[in-house]
Amino acid sequence: MIPDQVQAVIDASPLGHLVTLNPDGSPQVSVVWVGVEDGELVVASIGPRQKLRNVERDPRVAVSFEAQGDNGIGMRNYLVVHGRGRVTEGGAPELLQRLAYGYVGPGVTFPPMPDPPPGYVLRIAPDRYGGAGPWA
Repeated sequence: MIPDQVQAVIDASPLGHLVTLNPDGSPQVSVVWVGVEDGELVVASIGPRQKLRNVERDPRVAVSFEAQGDNGIGMRNYLVVHGRGRVTEGGAPELLQRLAYGYVGPGVTFPPMPDPPPGYVLRIAPDRYGGAGPWA
């Protein structure tokens, strides 16, 4: 189960900063839309991307989010989710449509193309939470 405080951060639709590991061990960072399904974080991709290839090779990931509030001396709250990812085929257009309401606005159609490909969904099972805020 994802803690309520973590769920609230993600439900506010902040951009996520997804970190995966390249074949040489260097970090690869992608800015992504993130949702929650069945106790996992979910990220959609219409096409194959480096982040997906990285996760298929090494499932260790981290996602950071800027959150509401601060620590009283000016440092913004932020959430970091560490976990293990897995890539599933299909479902990307439906997930993007659902997430678009929070990231773009109500009434939007996303992706903005007829008959988008099924794409991929990255599912992240959280191992631990960090950052600065009530979840840390």
